[in-house]
Amino acid sequence: QVQVVESGGGLVQPGGSLRLSCAASGSIVSIDAMAWFRQAPGKEREFVAVRSWNDESTYYEDSVKGRFTMSRDNAKNTAHLQMINLKPEDTAVYFCAVRRSGGGYYNPMSQTPYDYWGHGTQVTVSA
Repeated sequence: QVQVVESGGGLVQPGGSLRLSCAASGSIVSIDAMAWFRQAPGKEREFVAVRSWNDESTYYEDSVKGRFTMSRDNAKNTAHLQMINLKPEDTAVYFCAVRRSGGGYYNPMSQTPYDYWGHGTQVTVSA
């Protein structure tokens, strides 16, 4: 069993900051990548950011570039998403996704390649 747990969500005013964390634990041998997706009310889940555990490359959805930064703890299966200058349109449930190693080529911005998902953490940006 593999558990993926997000934390750090909350209510913040426009222009504020939040730091989300994602911890993967259990019977996972090695990770290929961890990613963040989000789902706003009435909308489909969308890609936010992804970081490769192999070469540390990181990609972001266009609307969050320059405002969100994804990092990882080298010694742990943990990723973080630092969010600054938050906007009301960032309001959503944020989900962490984990892809285990050994799967070959994949599109990191698609939901399909990820093997494990957390239950999400709510981020609300409102005055």
